[in-house]
Amino acid sequence: MSDVPDRVERTVDAFHRGGFHLVQPKGRGHRSGMDAMLLASLVDHRGACRVADLGAGAGAAGMAVASRLADARVTLFERSAEMADFARQSLALPDNAHLSSRVEVIEADVTLTGKARLAAGLADDVFHHVIMNPPFNDAGDRRTPDALKAEAHAMTDDLFERWIRTAGAIMIPGGQLSLIARPQSVGEIIAACGRRFGGIEITPIHPRDGENAVRILVTAIKGSRARLNIRMPLVMHDEGTHKFSAFVDDLNNGRAAYPRKGS
Repeated sequence: MSDVPDRVERTVDAFHRGGFHLVQPKGRGHRSGMDAMLLASLVDHRGACRVADLGAGAGAAGMAVASRLADARVTLFERSAEMADFARQSLALPDNAHLSSRVEVIEADVTLTGKARLAAGLADDVFHHVIMNPPFNDAGDRRTPDALKAEAHAMTDDLFERWIRTAGAIMIPGGQLSLIARPQSVGEIIAACGRRFGGIEITPIHPRDGENAVRILVTAIKGSRARLNIRMPLVMHDEGTHKFSAFVDDLNNGRAAYPRKGS
């Protein structure tokens, strides 16, 4: 039974052109969209794999991975009991029956360390892929009056260090870290990867040619010593239109992955 009161309004939204559906709070909280779909597209894997979605919210990115990769088993880690419940509601939908046996939800603070982290279900050396869309508002940003959204967007000075530390702990050697963030966070991300991850690949995301990047996609490999690579920008919209480019539309709808260039 849901722990969310019946009075909480919600929507059921289709992703991947009906490939899966997501229960989300209506008019409050963080609502998933393109960021989650681009993040999911970074998981490019053949065969069986285990994927952890840290700070999963209602589960959009992790479920998008499971929707595209039939052999992926996904664990959604989410601190907020309310958002974790929305993810469970999503998995209970008849339209998501093809995913429900391969996706689980664990309520856990992904910044825990040591025995507390293990006790919360974040076990060592388990996952082939760890994906994350960490909170992105810094102390100088205007605070939202929406408490649920504020919780999802609250950034601390050492956020990337703490999240990426957990990613390194729960991932198998050679596993892939994938995240989406603001371009302004690139220095913190590189610093947090430290000696845990190498082969960092960064893709700037631009709305259109000639416009500044609004997001970056980052992948890295646990234990790699390969050098950093700045990739060709990913431009969302073709010139003179609000429609997504054909490739971005494929990423958004689960028809394609965005593979790494290196190993």
